[in-house]
Amino acid sequence: MPPARPRLVRDRLTVGLYAPFTVWGWLLYSFNPSVPLLADELDITAAQAGLHGTAMAVGGLLAAPLTPRAVRGLGRRGTIVAATLLVTVGVTGLLLGPALPWTLSAMVLAAVGGNVMIAATQVGLAEHTGPAASAAITEANGVGSSVGLVGPLAVGAAVTAGWGWRPGVAVTILLALAAATLVARLPVSGSLPGLRRRGRAADAVGPDGPTTAAVPDVVPEGTAPGDGATLPAVVPPPRRRPGGAATLFLVAVVAAIALENATTYWATDLVLTQTGAGAGIATATTAGLVAGMSAMRFVVGPLSLRIHPAHLLAASFGIAIVGWAVLWTATDPVVALVGLVVAGFGYGAHYPLSISLLLAASPGRGDRAQSHATLAGAVAIGIAPFLLGALADAFGTHAAFLLVPVVAVGGAVVAVLGGRAVRRQVAA
Repeated sequence: MPPARPRLVRDRLTVGLYAPFTVWGWLLYSFNPSVPLLADELDITAAQAGLHGTAMAVGGLLAAPLTPRAVRGLGRRGTIVAATLLVTVGVTGLLLGPALPWTLSAMVLAAVGGNVMIAATQVGLAEHTGPAASAAITEANGVGSSVGLVGPLAVGAAVTAGWGWRPGVAVTILLALAAATLVARLPVSGSLPGLRRRGRAADAVGPDGPTTAAVPDVVPEGTAPGDGATLPAVVPPPRRRPGGAATLFLVAVVAAIALENATTYWATDLVLTQTGAGAGIATATTAGLVAGMSAMRFVVGPLSLRIHPAHLLAASFGIAIVGWAVLWTATDPVVALVGLVVAGFGYGAHYPLSISLLLAASPGRGDRAQSHATLAGAVAIGIAPFLLGALADAFGTHAAFLLVPVVAVGGAVVAVLGGRAVRRQVAA
């Protein structure tokens, strides 16, 4: 009889760890489409506005080495709570900033908090759910983007009402306070120990992350180590250095983050220039991208327990190209919205699958691998929106969006190569 597939158990701890994703999702999907409006308000160029992506990248660069150190010093629970509260400080500064230097500095703070928050949470989810990690991480990101789906709509409604973009982004503060409270009260487990007390005994952590949580808290019955779709089967036994698959999936993470951020930053401007839609309508169309992402994440999570996640990742980059083609050729807001939804179907699978594959290819080095992903993602965030904005200044937004399929093709290639590397490592 063939071994049973792994099963995601949505216990209180799993669902509770979804909360930080709602904070990050709302911030990203409410502020990113507001960037062109902020540019008009501050009377700055598109490239200068794109520096908010660079500021987010700086925050990610700072968060990359900070995360494993914070987990060692504060414990995973304390790290998540402290980082979530830091997001509230950054967002407050972003809303009150009167000039570009102020908003850029605030974005750095918010990005440090957000990246540490998500990095620590994702590793905790992976350790807690074990073989079902790809489904848990994908679903967590789906919850975040589903909540974030309301963000562009809220900003669009606020702009239409004459209130500006700030009320929509301000909701992030309320969500962050609620998430910090929830995580602080979650049950204690190996993957999420209690708040750190004096001494290291409260949460034994090695240089690469928690050592007490090497065995997942939830191990589905009948999990087979030979099943290529499960977390343990994606990788060979632990090695001192990461294999080729980990490097390839790290590149896929970069492609995923670059695509998502470049598109959410500048899709509003593309719809404005190509369809003649008003600012409120153009901003709200970004919700189509988030809707597609959210829907796909709830589909691709369970699929990743049946079909190898690397195969799904490669296919999702192809779907993103189809959506881009519809968006790029659209001259009507409705058609542009359809293109964004289709693109979202692809985008929704990119990050959660690539990060879960990276963590699976880095057994025993979860926090370190996540730190590398945060660092590489920060570079992508810093370069992609700024580069697309600079290209838009030079050649127009329409021509600048040709960058999107180029990155998507690269992502598809490394996903295919990563899948092959996994098969070679497992066979070895």
